[in-house]
Amino acid sequence: MGSLGDRFNQFTGKTRFVVARLFIHLAGREVAPLIGVMNQAARQAIEEDGDLRALGEGLVEICQTLLQSDVYWQSAANEGDVFWDEGEAGDFVEELFTDSAQRYRSGAILADTEPDEYDTIPITQNLVVMIAIACEGEAPDLETDLANMNALKAGLKALINLHYQDRLRAIQVHFSPAQLGDELTADQLIQNFPELVPL
Repeated sequence: MGSLGDRFNQFTGKTRFVVARLFIHLAGREVAPLIGVMNQAARQAIEEDGDLRALGEGLVEICQTLLQSDVYWQSAANEGDVFWDEGEAGDFVEELFTDSAQRYRSGAILADTEPDEYDTIPITQNLVVMIAIACEGEAPDLETDLANMNALKAGLKALINLHYQDRLRAIQVHFSPAQLGDELTADQLIQNFPELVPL
C-alpha cells in the first residue's frame, strides 16, 4: 500500500489510519465454550464503561484464546482500508460495526448460562468471531490477505502488539452466535458470512 498518495501524505505530516476487520470461523463441539470467553470480555468492557485500554485487554485475551484454538479454525476473511482523515476512518469503523451487529445472532449479549448447564442446551458446532479495529500508522500484518493459517496467526499477533504499542483507536468484537443455546448451522453460516474462505 505504498502509493504515491501515501508518500505525499507522509511528507505533509498527516496521520495514517488503518481500519481492518477479521472474520474467523471455528467449528467443532469444543468451540461453544469460547462464547463464554467472548461474553466475559464484553462484561469487563461494560464494567469499564467502554474504556479503550480495558477493551484492548479483552482483545488481547480473545486473540490469545483464538491462537490457542487454531486447530478449530475452518475459514477466514478480512477487509479494510487506509485513511488520512480521522473522521473518514471513524465513519468506516461505524459502518463495520453496523454490518457486524446485523449478522446472524451477532452481538455481545451476556449469557447467564452456567457451565453445568452445557449438557441441557443445544451446543453450536460453529462460531464466527468478527474483530474490527482502527489504529494509527502502518499495520502490514493486517494490510494483507489473512485467508491462510500463517497470515491469520500473524494478524492476531499484530492486534496484540498494537494494543501494547498503544496504537489502537477503536476496537469492536462481535461473535455469532452470541450466547450459549443459540446455534449457527452450516446453511446459516453460508448465508450470513459469504466472504469466508476455507483455510
